[in-house]
Amino acid sequence: MKKYILMIWCLAMTAQVSLAQNDSPYRTKFAVDAPITVAGMGLSYYGLTRMQDKDGLTEEQIANLNKNQVNSFDRFSAGWHSDQAKKVSDIPFYGSFALPLLLAFDDDVRGNAGQVFGMYVQTMAITGALFTMSSGFNPRTRPLVYSSEVEIEDKTRANARNSFYAGHTTAAAAASFFFAKVFHDFNPDSPARTYVWLGAAAVPATVGYLRLRAGKHFLSDNLLGYTVGAAVGILVPQLHKKSNSSGLSLSPTIIPTFTGTASQGANLSYTF
Repeated sequence: MKKYILMIWCLAMTAQVSLAQNDSPYRTKFAVDAPITVAGMGLSYYGLTRMQDKDGLTEEQIANLNKNQVNSFDRFSAGWHSDQAKKVSDIPFYGSFALPLLLAFDDDVRGNAGQVFGMYVQTMAITGALFTMSSGFNPRTRPLVYSSEVEIEDKTRANARNSFYAGHTTAAAAASFFFAKVFHDFNPDSPARTYVWLGAAAVPATVGYLRLRAGKHFLSDNLLGYTVGAAVGILVPQLHKKSNSSGLSLSPTIIPTFTGTASQGANLSYTF
């Protein structure tokens, strides 16, 4: 996870949130997008420190662990552990981060590279913040801790309580679905869109399966991570679309009170 946070920071150092070109389906505003991205990175870092500062299980606690304590939905994988699956999972995991780079082969996307890259950094920053903050405040024992084949030193580490939820799956889903969404919006008439979406769905699913086999996460952790990552990967570009209403608005409104009277107020809102 340290590598993931470092990747976000490296991307941010080179990202530029530019104004949308006429041929872009998106509208970005530096004054809005930059603070959101920076806040996402800051929360990602804070959440990471929370993950690292968790109290590890004691040997006594580990000795008292019982698979039957795991909920029935996840119980089947308690005790799973595979170093090979863990190593193989890194291939589609890191590969997913490169998927958006394939958009550079699209002339229209390449002409708006700064804008798209800025949205990509924002997507990963938000994804990282949601994951690290959730995991940092919600310790859950990994499936591998239930295995008798895993060394006690690995079971007592703070990292052994970072099962909730699946960070690798979340990040892979965010990057993959961001790629598919941007391709979809720049190529509304392309017959390849269906295959792009199917490919985007398959990559994080593969990561999730391998992380499950590795004993890093339970099935529910992977399903939640997949859902969160896919949602962020799709929603960030969608919220920037020009077709959405945009701008800062301040309008008067009537506010009802408990006494049955009404008072005059104001409604302040901003949408991309």
